[in-house]
Amino acid sequence: MSAPVHSTWEPLPAARWEDAFLSGNGTHGAMVFGDPNGDRVIVNHHSLVRPNGSERARPPALADQLADVQDRLLAGDVTAGEAFTDGRPLLWVQPFHPAFQVRLRRPAAEWRSYRREVDFTTGVVGAECGSWRSEVFVSRADDVVVQYVTESDLTVDVTLDHRLPGAPADLTVGHSAVLTPEGALLTLRARYPGSDLAYTGVTLVVVTGGRTRTALPGVRVEGARSLLLLTRVRRHTGELDALTEARELRALLRQAVGRGAGQATGRVDAEAGTAADFGSDSDFGSDFASASASDDAAYTHLLARHTALHRPAYLRTALDLDADAAERALPGSDLVHRPKSPALLERLFAAGRYHLLSSAGTLPPRLTGLWTGDWDTAWSGAFTTDANLNLQTASAAAASLPEVTQAHAALVHGQLPHWRDNARAIFGTRGVVAPAHTDGESGHIYHLSREYPLHVWTAGADWLLKPLVDHDETRGEHDARLGEALAEVACFYEDFLTRTDDDGHLVIVPSYSPENRPANASWVTLNAAMDLSAARHALRTAADYHPGPDAERWRALADRLPPHRVNAEGALAEWAWPGLDDTYDHRHLSHLYGVWPLDEINPYDTPDLAAAARRALELRGAENDSAHGHLHHALVAARLRDGERVAAALDNVLAGNFFHVSLMSGHYPNRHVYNADAAHTLPAVLIEMLVQSTPDRLVLLPALPAAYPTGRLRGIRTRFGAELDLTWSPRETTAVIRPTRTHRVEVRTSLGAEPLDLVAGEDHVLSLGAW
Repeated sequence: MSAPVHSTWEPLPAARWEDAFLSGNGTHGAMVFGDPNGDRVIVNHHSLVRPNGSERARPPALADQLADVQDRLLAGDVTAGEAFTDGRPLLWVQPFHPAFQVRLRRPAAEWRSYRREVDFTTGVVGAECGSWRSEVFVSRADDVVVQYVTESDLTVDVTLDHRLPGAPADLTVGHSAVLTPEGALLTLRARYPGSDLAYTGVTLVVVTGGRTRTALPGVRVEGARSLLLLTRVRRHTGELDALTEARELRALLRQAVGRGAGQATGRVDAEAGTAADFGSDSDFGSDFASASASDDAAYTHLLARHTALHRPAYLRTALDLDADAAERALPGSDLVHRPKSPALLERLFAAGRYHLLSSAGTLPPRLTGLWTGDWDTAWSGAFTTDANLNLQTASAAAASLPEVTQAHAALVHGQLPHWRDNARAIFGTRGVVAPAHTDGESGHIYHLSREYPLHVWTAGADWLLKPLVDHDETRGEHDARLGEALAEVACFYEDFLTRTDDDGHLVIVPSYSPENRPANASWVTLNAAMDLSAARHALRTAADYHPGPDAERWRALADRLPPHRVNAEGALAEWAWPGLDDTYDHRHLSHLYGVWPLDEINPYDTPDLAAAARRALELRGAENDSAHGHLHHALVAARLRDGERVAAALDNVLAGNFFHVSLMSGHYPNRHVYNADAAHTLPAVLIEMLVQSTPDRLVLLPALPAAYPTGRLRGIRTRFGAELDLTWSPRETTAVIRPTRTHRVEVRTSLGAEPLDLVAGEDHVLSLGAW
């Protein structure tokens, strides 16, 4: 069999921005159409969120009302929580939006042997048609969008164009174009309506051969051999010094080709509609070309610097399902219509890791990853933290993408001061409370309504810190900043958990299970299963990071929380408070937080609760068929060793037409609403069905669907500090374990459990026979 494919390709350019191939470095993103006659590269930047008034919003000041609403809820008033608000309307966070598109208009020519491709190992999006060739990548080393176009006789108009779907009509936009011996400088400045905030994009256009002249609002290149474009975007207040940005781009070229800087010799002010001539003519012809750097040398240098960082990160982990070589060779547009093909899962695993890595850096992935071609992004293109963000980043620790975890940590630690404000304003406590929605700037809670009382979701801090705990377990060290954050969560619970039930157990009141409600009560209620699991986990984990008197006090508090409740149908109840009935048809599975990602409920230590969780999963509906619901279902099923249910959830996604030809996904079936949930979460599902780990346990092939009888999974990181390669077939399963620390673990397979003593630096090979 041939090796799995680490790329995807198409025989036609993208006709829709949703089908554009993607590149990114976690800060800048690029969406590449690959059209020889009218190519477009939509430029994105993680910081681009449009002011909408929410940037000044603060959490509701409700602490003085807390005792009253607690009394009423405890007394049986099932709608009392609806009064726990300041009456504000629902306010969305600042919407994420694209910057502009770099447009290259070329005279129409006959197409010959067209192909466009994205190479996951390099992040390069290439397109080729006859002698025309374009390559685009976003540099991890230099934080710049790099576009390189070659042709035997290249004539093209280059402009920066903000006119994308949904762009505000009153967006104030100005262009400028400057010709220098080092290249043309194109600038687009856009100011948001009614705001002093703006963003500016600067593109340096370097041409080899031919003639270059200004052509408002950009430049026209005639008869060139190659074109190299370097683009950056900045969001800022007031005016940005575009010349400083341009100097930095020129410095990249000087570094690449080792030559001195030139001087500006011409300028065109497209915003004013006039030209200021500093030479004899604004058409520099061959003089301009001779002063240009070697495009090929500069491009090769920039690409080498980028791939030195990108390639090793991407290649750390790989999945091989022994797919058919002919299916592996298919374009993505054909492969996505073969939902039963192992080649499709291989490619989606590869693309998912590539897109996740490419969208995580300054911040973790948004609902749209790092990309959008439309200003009207669904749900503001925000970070929805009560499900979607953690699902998208679920593979980071196991799939060896610390870059993703570091981006997640940057979001969390950057917003802790706002989380403290939330705790004080809403609950009158010390510590922190996390928001369910954030634009990446504000961590304040202000997105709330009667139907979405997200301000009473107290489990958010533990839920968002859990991936950082997993990362610490993988590397075998405690991060001091994480320890401080966990202590703040514990302090919140110390102040908040003051009410008890008739049995002396602490009561979490008010409580909320995102984004569901009991069948016989309002949304704000008591003892949501997720809140109970989060409080227990946060207190005990904080104690692990802070041994001593604090740890004893926090563990004692955790022990006073009530157990989970099993309802009359044998299912783990979503609310542990007696008398609250479950609502089963819902996309969220918040109540099964104890199963995934926590290890609180599992088939080995808590078999009765695991059986109740399995029953809860059986009863759960799909509601609106959102991708995150299906894949969350699969993650929980994998932890419960239910391979058939994992397979059914995968079938729902693979057969539901969720994937664009770009292999980015839709939120709903039939590619409705551009959204990264399915694309980024799928690798985590595939890993969880093959390998699971805790600090003391390794589980092999817990939930392997029958459709994938043979394969190899390489480069998995475990939470007991080892790298693992797994090979399986119906005849034999082999695991190669490379531990970095000495430790005894329990190995679980379908045959039972065995202890395994690992020694740091000594490889261990497990041969398990048939599975």
